[in-house]
Amino acid sequence: MARGGKAQAKDGPERRCIVSGSSGDARGLVRFVVGPDGQIVPDIPGRLPGRGIWVSADRDSLDRAERKKLFARAARQQVAVPEGLADLVEGLLLRRVIDLISLARKSGQAVGGYEKCRDLALRGEMALLVQAHDGSERGKTKLRPPDGPESYIGCLSAQEMGLAFGREHVIHAALRAGGLSQAVVEEAARLQGLRKSIGGYATGEDKTDA
Repeated sequence: MARGGKAQAKDGPERRCIVSGSSGDARGLVRFVVGPDGQIVPDIPGRLPGRGIWVSADRDSLDRAERKKLFARAARQQVAVPEGLADLVEGLLLRRVIDLISLARKSGQAVGGYEKCRDLALRGEMALLVQAHDGSERGKTKLRPPDGPESYIGCLSAQEMGLAFGREHVIHAALRAGGLSQAVVEEAARLQGLRKSIGGYATGEDKTDA
């Protein structure tokens, strides 16, 4: 992922967005299914049974799908769409990203705090740098992501990152290659689509996390 959380295109299974009508990598869309009660259900992991309905992972597309009743058209039946669908999807994606980083931390693949991230980078073991969008710009420029695509995530707040590490806040985190790092990248790219106004370096209070 490039600075600011912009994912690079990759080959993968393609699905068609019901809003734009264009086909794209399924990792850039959100899958929905119709529940037994006729309610539209976001399927973030993509594992629920039923015919998938796909929408691009961005707030505009989700709002248009809800407003123009495109879910009913795609499902070919009357459906109930949860109020505030884009906010619901954003919350689910955020929870998934936090959970994945937490799992990576517990397995020893992720570290939090400036010193630990710097040490990982100096050893050449950093594959992914994650920095809080509300952290100090001056502080964040002291760490650089690895060369190559999909190496930076900047759409989480310090408090949200802290949840993954059991702390009040975390500004800097890093993941080693392999394991869960690719899943974190892919889910964060979808979350960034719901958070287009944030990501990358942002001016904030200068904080230090150990």
